[in-house]
Amino acid sequence: MDEVTGEIGFDFSMNVAKMWERAFFKTETPTTKKTALRTSIVLGKHGGAYPMLKKLSQLGLGGKQGNGNQFISWIHELDFTHAIAFIINNEIEGAVNIVSPTPIRNVDFMKTLQHQIHIPLGIAISKPLLKIGAAIIGTETELILKSRNVIPKRLQDNGFIFRYDNLKEALKNL
Repeated sequence: MDEVTGEIGFDFSMNVAKMWERAFFKTETPTTKKTALRTSIVLGKHGGAYPMLKKLSQLGLGGKQGNGNQFISWIHELDFTHAIAFIINNEIEGAVNIVSPTPIRNVDFMKTLQHQIHIPLGIAISKPLLKIGAAIIGTETELILKSRNVIPKRLQDNGFIFRYDNLKEALKNL
């Protein structure tokens, strides 16, 4: 899915995004350029999703979530910051996906993470267990279970080059 094509849907995260973008673009700002940043999971050394995912894997809970077939769109923290600078410098307006160009299935994401942190295996987390965990922390399971096969077409069409477009290399750096 790029910025124009693909399944939008009516689930929790998509409804939040649609309402936010509608309000954002509806507000008139005649002297200000407007860009809606559609971000994926950001993997950072000390922030984003990586520290939590690493800790879960070290505790043995780094297996696939649900059936593991759902795609995960992700981006390394350096590519994230460079993409924002690129958008500003090139005055790109409208919706822009800030994701790596290589989404990966959940099962492969978790196996790659386990390999990079030298954890031999991880317990898979079933959908019912995810529902219990989501209820405890007050969130929605669709944030984990929904497939997000998103690509950064507008960034690529404008010439942005990713430093970490391969998950293995991104995790190796982290």
